[in-house]
Amino acid sequence: MMDKNKWLAVAGLTIASLGVVCLGHMVSADNSMSTGNEKPLAGLSVSFEKYCNDVLVQMTGENAVEQIAKVPEIGTATETPVQTDEAAQAETTAAQTDTAAQTSTTTLTNDAVATPAATKAPEKKVKLNLVYDRLGVVQVKNYVNVRKKPSENSKIVGKMTNNSGCNVYKIKKGWAKIVSGGVRGWVKAEYLITDKKAEEKAQKVATLRATVSTETLNVRYLPSTDANVYDQISADEDYKIAREKLTKGWLDEYIKKNVKKSQLKGIDKQAMYDDLDNWVLISIDNDRAFVSKDFIKLTYNLNRAVSIKESSSKKKGGSSGSSSSESSSGASSVISYAMQFLGNRYVYGGTSLTNGTDCSGFTMRVYQKFGISLPRTSGAQAAATSKVTPGNERPGDLFFYGSGSVSHVALYIGNGQIIHASNPSDGIKISSAYYRKPIKIGRVR
Repeated sequence: MMDKNKWLAVAGLTIASLGVVCLGHMVSADNSMSTGNEKPLAGLSVSFEKYCNDVLVQMTGENAVEQIAKVPEIGTATETPVQTDEAAQAETTAAQTDTAAQTSTTTLTNDAVATPAATKAPEKKVKLNLVYDRLGVVQVKNYVNVRKKPSENSKIVGKMTNNSGCNVYKIKKGWAKIVSGGVRGWVKAEYLITDKKAEEKAQKVATLRATVSTETLNVRYLPSTDANVYDQISADEDYKIAREKLTKGWLDEYIKKNVKKSQLKGIDKQAMYDDLDNWVLISIDNDRAFVSKDFIKLTYNLNRAVSIKESSSKKKGGSSGSSSSESSSGASSVISYAMQFLGNRYVYGGTSLTNGTDCSGFTMRVYQKFGISLPRTSGAQAAATSKVTPGNERPGDLFFYGSGSVSHVALYIGNGQIIHASNPSDGIKISSAYYRKPIKIGRVR
């Protein structure tokens, strides 16, 4: 048996020799004067290490090898293949751009050195305002029909735009039985993603929205009950949150850009600042207004199916003398044509039904199809139509909205519903005709 001093001498010689080989290896790989025919020395390093280990085992036993393995190595692990300049540069670049940087301590062992996996903080998941056992999310260019039975010849009971969510009961022969909002029926399964893919998609597209907890609710120009009423909204719609957390600095800038001095009269500004935590800013089409949290519920929502029903003079939106008009081929053709563009883009100033339009561009182009000319803006369209009293509206009429003056227009499709180019987030959509208080209902002459 070798004494302690001799053992240390052999170990030192082994480490020194191994270091020379590895160091020489590193120099030859990085030296710009090296020839292109030079062969990597990684295999030689491994063979030499194995030879040293075998000798030590014969001389001192396996315990000595284990002790040497604990000595930190200067340089690269012996079993890591030597890289060319280009490969090393590519790896360095990738490491620099990787958002989760990885670090590891290299040791001299007979096993390959494992790089620990990068740890990533778990993403916060939002809770959806949707009850489901199996989530389905619609993936279409514009919309998909919801039918009463699993057949293309079955009656249409609803429509779902892109990224609408639903609970999937079952999928049978290419059809999915679903419920979304108040709509139950069947959709083509090819237009749905489900399970894990749907869950992941929902986390990306769900938006924070306000649902009104009263029948109607006043929204205001400023976050104060002393502020003037901007509009009146209803529980028939949920409204996207434009800003959830209000601060004094942000509100001061908002006032400078959007509020007239006359709208500040009678408002206790200090009391308003002190109560900012109780208010949010919501989107109403392309407009903004403040609403108190006392009368809303904040939830993360997916789009939902909208119910499509046959027009009837006995339902809201028709009178006893208007049934013939509702069933007329003219109004029906206008509505059918408009519905083709459900789910398409909203573009401010746009007039293309396929590539993007705003609210007045939408109504103008729909009526233009049938040889009827409407002015370009919503205000001008309001002036060009004859007034209709609420309760006497019929399909084809125009609903005008705004605060003080007209700023939005929609096409009435019957049964208390409108279709309109709403905003960039929702595009062309179907809403309740009274999701906000109309300024005027107009009939196209």
